[in-house]
Amino acid sequence: MSLRRSPLAISEPERQRVEQVDRLAASGGAGVPALIEMLADPSWTVRRAVIASLAALGDAAVQPLCGCLSARRESEARIAAAVDALVASLGDVDGPVLELTHDPRPAIVADAAQILGRRASASAVSRLAELTSHADDNVAVAAIEALGRVGGRAAVDSLVDAVTSGNFFRIFPAIDVLGRSGDPRAIEPLSALLDDPRYVLEAARALGRTGSRSAVSPLMRLLARPSDAVARVAAVALAELRERYRERYGTVEPIDEALRSEVPAPGAARRLSHSLAGADAGEQAMICGVLGAIGGEDVLLDLTRLLDAEAPVASAAADALGRLSRSADSRVLAALRDGDSARRLLLLPLVRGAAAADDVARCLADPDPEVRAAACDALGRIADPRAATALFPLLDDPNPRVAHAAMAAIQCFGGAEVEALALSAARDGSPAARRAALRILAYFAPPSALPLFVEGLRDPDMRLRERAIHGLACFAEPAAIEALVGVAADPSARVRAVAMRAIGQSSRRDARVIEALLRGLRDDDAWVRYYACQSLGKLGWEAAAGAIAERLRDESGQVRVAAVEALSGIKGDLALAALEEAARESDTDMRRSALIGLGIAGREESLPTLLGALASPDVATRLVGVSAISGFSSPEVLPALVRAAADVDESVRATATSFIAGRPGIEATRSLIALLVATRAPAPLLAALSTPVPGRVEGILEALATADDELSPLLTAALARMRLPEAHAALLEALRLPRAPARKAAATTLAAVATREAFAAVELASRTDPDPEVRRVSASVLSQWA
Repeated sequence: MSLRRSPLAISEPERQRVEQVDRLAASGGAGVPALIEMLADPSWTVRRAVIASLAALGDAAVQPLCGCLSARRESEARIAAAVDALVASLGDVDGPVLELTHDPRPAIVADAAQILGRRASASAVSRLAELTSHADDNVAVAAIEALGRVGGRAAVDSLVDAVTSGNFFRIFPAIDVLGRSGDPRAIEPLSALLDDPRYVLEAARALGRTGSRSAVSPLMRLLARPSDAVARVAAVALAELRERYRERYGTVEPIDEALRSEVPAPGAARRLSHSLAGADAGEQAMICGVLGAIGGEDVLLDLTRLLDAEAPVASAAADALGRLSRSADSRVLAALRDGDSARRLLLLPLVRGAAAADDVARCLADPDPEVRAAACDALGRIADPRAATALFPLLDDPNPRVAHAAMAAIQCFGGAEVEALALSAARDGSPAARRAALRILAYFAPPSALPLFVEGLRDPDMRLRERAIHGLACFAEPAAIEALVGVAADPSARVRAVAMRAIGQSSRRDARVIEALLRGLRDDDAWVRYYACQSLGKLGWEAAAGAIAERLRDESGQVRVAAVEALSGIKGDLALAALEEAARESDTDMRRSALIGLGIAGREESLPTLLGALASPDVATRLVGVSAISGFSSPEVLPALVRAAADVDESVRATATSFIAGRPGIEATRSLIALLVATRAPAPLLAALSTPVPGRVEGILEALATADDELSPLLTAALARMRLPEAHAALLEALRLPRAPARKAAATTLAAVATREAFAAVELASRTDPDPEVRRVSASVLSQWA
């Protein structure tokens, strides 16, 4: 193999030894003994080259490395390098390293456990679980840490034994691994550690990582402690608990219900609020989230005070207020009336209901344009027509964002009063108000407004003329299309271009419209040709395909791209052939547009061209290719999407995953599950797997039949997130599958779903399941609802 050189300078002797490493690696297995000897080289640069070479040699180097680890213990550098080489090895490492775990020397066993953990070896879990009770503390700790890397759910009983062992050195690492396991059996031993001042903080954090509802009660009890530090840790743990539950099940409502039911009066909410004083900004933001879940008058007061804090605390407080029940409305409105611009900006997104309209309307006069715009948005949400009168003056606001927000809010109302106000503004308002009023009238298109649009075609204000042209496309009356066709021949190229665009938006396909657009394809102005192409494509006029294809050789790049887009909307072999040709062009924009068009056309004969785009070195082209093939049902599409879901670029991976998520059938589900197993970041794939399409539930149930302790909870969580009767039925069926991991996961998830039928099934499993672990898990999750 050839080593990629470090950009850092190395000495001449080091360079010579690295070259020797390359020569030995090139000789294959014959070079392994000499490479083993070089593992203790004094230069890290050389050792790194040796490690990479031995790892790349795979099976040929595995046994010699294990022998080195066993017999050559005189050099710490050699031991560390041998461990690194086995961790990175491309060979079959697990078997030989597992043999090392039976060595009578604790140091070798600890090294072997470290290797298995760093390799995330699922086959080693049972042996690592045994090693957690090894007589040597170093071995036990190495095994516990290895389980943390592999996934400790299958070894929960061993981790519980470590946590309850009374051995300080074993308890600390086991706390974290047990919490990350997410197993409900972790709650009781971790809760017991809350009474020990040595472990209380770490145990609280671990309870937060479980994502289990039963962790709420012990964490809430911590809030009664006199220590602000303990209260802050408990609050942060509760915040993490909510997020872990959300990631798993797509909701936090069961956790929030538990938070509210567990609060003693005067209770934990006040204790939690007091802890804000000594917390940093990040902790305060997290505490706000928990306060928002708890609710209550005292909480409302504290959250309102925090609206004046610095970011991110103020935003977190506003979000928390928004999550509270309607009991928060009076305080929100009071804060809105009395607050400054910064506070109003935070609160306006929270208001709801017609009772808030007057207080929101007062904010329309705020000196901050962002506040005025937010007030317009809020009035649009409230949709009280009485607010229209207050909004119309803002059509003339000097800030474009405010004027646009006012117009959008008015469009939420409608009615005779809005029509009358808009007609008046269109006739007599300022130029800006007239343009906005025409846009409002175009949205509703009342016949009474048509004369104003026709008159607007002769207005000296060019922007108003453009608005009038666009507005005419919204009217169904023949006079409107006649006026549009007439203005398409205007002497002004700018006006003709606007008319071409508007004609396409009108969806009219009569002879006058088509004739005007075909003339536009031959216009001297490039933008007229551009919009003529676009409009013919929108209308899908197949007879125009030849004329549009001629524009693929237009002198202006934007016209060529518009021609490709137009051909995408036109059926027929001529349009398809032109798109195929454009997809081979050197112009990147044109090629991407053609790929999009071929995807829209959906013709099977174009699939090889689209699949070829997935191999492009250009990220944007690969993205376009992924989107273009997503609508095809051919068997080669799903494997191509799966390959794209492993792309080096995150945006390509995310896009491909989303399209796999939307594909029906068991094969797509199998693909998502394979990706879920392969990834270290399961949240996006869990969300994708939760997409309720035909075949998804069946595919997950099929996978549960063979899933292990790490995969099973993810699969049952995906079923729970669907919130479908058939998914709930699948969870009940999973509780009867032959494999215990599936039944344990189903019991945990059914308890989280919390239906009467689910409780009955889990209660039965707690008494009758043949596997003692399943019975213990079932009993544990039932206890959290007792």
